[in-house]
Amino acid sequence: MVNWNSLRREYMRAGLSEADTDADPFKLFEHWFNHALAADLPLPNAMALSTVSRDQQPSSRIVLLKGVDHGGFVFYTNYQSRKGRDIAANTNAALLFAWLALERQVRIEGRLSPVSAAESDAYFATRPLGSRIAAIASPQSGIVADRQALEALYDQAVLAHGETARRPAHWGGYRLLPTEIEFWQGRENRLHDRLVYRQTPQGWMRARLAP
Repeated sequence: MVNWNSLRREYMRAGLSEADTDADPFKLFEHWFNHALAADLPLPNAMALSTVSRDQQPSSRIVLLKGVDHGGFVFYTNYQSRKGRDIAANTNAALLFAWLALERQVRIEGRLSPVSAAESDAYFATRPLGSRIAAIASPQSGIVADRQALEALYDQAVLAHGETARRPAHWGGYRLLPTEIEFWQGRENRLHDRLVYRQTPQGWMRARLAP
């Protein structure tokens, strides 16, 4: 039996002070992301994406960050997937990076909008051929009879598209434009550091939150 109460640890690696942070949260994110890269963490660009359906049902899944530009965080997916349908109904969303080995989290809230077709085309072209074929073949979030049926769809797409697998219209990117970004650093005795940046008409405003 698991003793859930014993699954605990102290957070002792670092602190987060206002004096050591920039007025621009994107610069602090870049700094922390580079730390995650340097620490050789597995999939440092993995982030939880949370969306809410038309029926107000929240759902979360892990997606991969593929760029930080134009003031937003970019990822790619099937527009007809569950997340795509959620976004079509409600553009409010949240992202969460959890770099647990560094005792850090970054929470991001904002609105999603599609990236341009040109941006989606450019990224799709960089993907391995097998991944491009899979994006064409998979009815993402739809029910399939079994693994064999899914592989049959893949094989059909290989025959139809071969080496010239181009981006299908139902697949592309989203950019989350943040209204709030929170940086969390674990500290001893659970007295964690939490600095939040909130977008205002005057620009980004920073505040400290109680843990």
